[in-house]
Amino acid sequence: MDFSILAPNGPVLLTPVVHADKRGFFMETFRQQEFEEHCGHYTFVQDNHSRSGANVLRGLHYQLNHPQGKLIRVIIGEVFDVAVDLRRSSPTFGQFFSATLSAENKQMFWVPPGFAHGFCVLSETAEFLYKCTAYYDPDDEHCLCYDDSSLHIPWPIQVKNCVTSPKDQQGKSFADCAKFE
Repeated sequence: MDFSILAPNGPVLLTPVVHADKRGFFMETFRQQEFEEHCGHYTFVQDNHSRSGANVLRGLHYQLNHPQGKLIRVIIGEVFDVAVDLRRSSPTFGQFFSATLSAENKQMFWVPPGFAHGFCVLSETAEFLYKCTAYYDPDDEHCLCYDDSSLHIPWPIQVKNCVTSPKDQQGKSFADCAKFE
């Protein structure tokens, strides 16, 4: 596995070694010891799987009291994945990090606790798997506005025409959203 660290104590892009032949392929998608060496000491407690159609944009979500680290991969289709640093004490506070994840490139994206996370679908459909370091708590859910102009996120779809949830349409601006210390 190749670990490309995008920022100190921040997101990491993981690229697995894929063993392919005429039968198909095999790859290791997680090894605790290597993950800890490159990403930190975390325990995963919940796995999630979502499916979304073309031009769907989900996020930017986070939990404040029970922050979740997320190890993300796409098994069908392609997404543009984004993490925004909401940790006031971080040298990358307010910056976003992104990766294009697809079934084809098989890359994974580690988003540490303290980041808002979201993605948009670039293919007809996408299936998205992610491991979480904390349980989902609907009473602790927060949403950062995905099209806040101060973030300068270069979404590769027309955000004014994207499909979002009512909750995501009511996300708070970066200036007004709750942040981590």
